[in-house]
Amino acid sequence: MNFSKYKRSTMLLEIQCLSPERFINLLWKNNIYVKDIKRMNLTTATMVVNLKDYSKIAEISKRTDTKIKILRRRGIDFLLIRKNKVFAISIGVILFISITYYLSGFIWRVNIETEKYLSPYEIRRLLLTYGIKEGKKKAGIDVHKLEKQILKDNSNVMWVKARIEGVNLNVSIFENQSPPIIVNNEEPCDLVAQRDGEISRIYTKAGTAVVKEGDIVKKGQLLVKGEQGTENVNYQVHAEGKVIAKTFYEKYKEVPIKVKIRERTGNKVEKVYIVIKGKKIYLKNNLNKFSKYDRIVDNKGPLVKEIFYEVKEKEVINKKEEVVKKTVEELAKDIIKNIDKSVKIIDKIVDASSEEDRYVVRLLLVGEENIAVPQKIESDVDKEK
Repeated sequence: MNFSKYKRSTMLLEIQCLSPERFINLLWKNNIYVKDIKRMNLTTATMVVNLKDYSKIAEISKRTDTKIKILRRRGIDFLLIRKNKVFAISIGVILFISITYYLSGFIWRVNIETEKYLSPYEIRRLLLTYGIKEGKKKAGIDVHKLEKQILKDNSNVMWVKARIEGVNLNVSIFENQSPPIIVNNEEPCDLVAQRDGEISRIYTKAGTAVVKEGDIVKKGQLLVKGEQGTENVNYQVHAEGKVIAKTFYEKYKEVPIKVKIRERTGNKVEKVYIVIKGKKIYLKNNLNKFSKYDRIVDNKGPLVKEIFYEVKEKEVINKKEEVVKKTVEELAKDIIKNIDKSVKIIDKIVDASSEEDRYVVRLLLVGEENIAVPQKIESDVDKEK
């Protein structure tokens, strides 16, 4: 910045160098006005100079390796400089807001969401035929007209939703789908239990229930027989229904009563080095005498710093209440992760005991689910085989 035009302001400078007298002599030789020189110590002095000479002073300070610190400013020129800076920043902010506002009137991204069969590429090609692409003005896009055009030009589209959100054009496509083919399986079958449980409720559409509420059943046991009729006349049917039962999921975990933990003592040593051609050149190399320690490496810059924190191990006793609470949460997550989402958890039973040097935590989750699955009725020929 050119300070030569500011002739009505002064500054109080503090200089630090090996020889302040040499620095002041250089100022005088370069016709720089200096007054109120005060020696603070061997290497530090203060002086008053004109603002218009600051560029020359800064150049001389670089040549002589002198540190300059401005302690005080005085004069109207500083107000003008600050005013010019504020004005320049204000102009920049106004330009930024104006450009942002102008660019916000355009579409800069087209997001297309489809289902199974139509690809976003196909819809994007269709939009290009309408002249819609990144960089188009928002005012030139009628989303309702666009929806009708897409429906008209692509018979695979059942419904379209087009919306402008910010600088994005979001197009969601819902495809025409053929109605599902319903297959009626009328082959005679029974319903059997797919897991152990206690029967809670039974709902049957076809077939004859052979268990009742409260019965304990095993995996593979017959629940609903694929037969209907009277005592004299029976006929086989495709058994349908739900058998809701309480099911049980159990898991346990052993946790030691006493555990060893590591904690830092507060002692540490540091090593600082640079790596040149694979070799470490140490700038600081303290000897690590710790038998147990945590090592932290900071290699974000050219200097690599290794810090070694001394640690000691001590044995602590796990509190039973905390162990049980934490273990139950872990076991519950493991069980729920491995069971079907349709299972409704209705109860939780926790059993915790101490055995020698460990806690044993058992968790039993009681669920409620449909345990009935179809099973083909074996004919007499199948039974003989």
